[in-house]
Amino acid sequence: MSAVDESGAEALESQDPVIRARQTMAHSRVKLVDPVPASAGRGSAAKQARWGLSRRAFLASAGAFGAAVHIGNRNASAASGPVLTSAIPKSGERLPVIGMGSWLTFDVHDDEALRDQRREVLQAFFDGGGAVVDSSPMYGSSEEVIGHCLARIANTEALFSATKVWTLFQSRGVRQMEASRQLWGLDRFDLMQVHNLLDWEAHLETLADWKANGRVRYVGITTSHGRRHRDMEVIMTGEAIDFVQLTYNILDREAEDRLLPLAAELGLAVIVNRPFRQGQLFDYFQRHPLPDWAGEFDCANWAQFLLKFIVSHPAVTCAIPATRRVDHMNENMGAALGRLPDPELRRRMIRFVESL
Repeated sequence: MSAVDESGAEALESQDPVIRARQTMAHSRVKLVDPVPASAGRGSAAKQARWGLSRRAFLASAGAFGAAVHIGNRNASAASGPVLTSAIPKSGERLPVIGMGSWLTFDVHDDEALRDQRREVLQAFFDGGGAVVDSSPMYGSSEEVIGHCLARIANTEALFSATKVWTLFQSRGVRQMEASRQLWGLDRFDLMQVHNLLDWEAHLETLADWKANGRVRYVGITTSHGRRHRDMEVIMTGEAIDFVQLTYNILDREAEDRLLPLAAELGLAVIVNRPFRQGQLFDYFQRHPLPDWAGEFDCANWAQFLLKFIVSHPAVTCAIPATRRVDHMNENMGAALGRLPDPELRRRMIRFVESL
């Protein structure tokens, strides 16, 4: 059970820097605007335009990123064939290596036009062989919108539903998880994760009971932005969990030091968030052409270059890029096709991006 007194809940939540930053972003969103045109490219500046954030709020909550650069007309994938999958170590169940996140991108409230566009994105995800859809109550209306879309698209049988509990106190967590299930329109979730370790002792106690009684299939914990790795290690080694979710990409490789080897040692599945640093990596790299040798691992665009680096790590189960556009979804899903880079190519990829 949680040792925190419930009367101090709001005060304790407000002390968490991650919660404060994301609440700042959510409260500063002035209105949903028309989608950014394709010429806006993939990058953090395009996301700022999409959400209409004030400059002050954007700098406070997401960081000042460079201008987005247009992506040329490239094929979604350089390869065809079966979708690449990775096994959940605890069960052997296989998941496609590319999943879908929903932070910001599915938080469109009741705007019917934007909901229709997200339905098309989710349909493209399943058409491309996807399964893992990840969300959180922290993501505004995203869970409600996901549920709306799932009820209106075909071939969702492969869905591997993953969300999070993000609140203080065991009783609140139970209510929040049940509300999420109803929003998604599911009988149960495949994976429930404790978001950013918030009150993890209380929620893992609940989830152990839920798993034992068939109310959830897998249990996990999450962190992001490279935070709280030591706390993650303690929980990984001391608690009965199945999944960890963490930040890992071609520039943010701290997880290689301890968390990824530990996950492999303990037999824990790994979901990778922020594979593009919320678009920042496109700002850095997409103005440059891909190297000719990217064809050696069937890479057609920068999205696939960045994603294939991640999912080629032997400890990684899947990555969960987020997008609001069908063409970007098709590019992302192309990373689950064809060859992956071997260890020498991975080192070459790192050297290449660090030289740009």
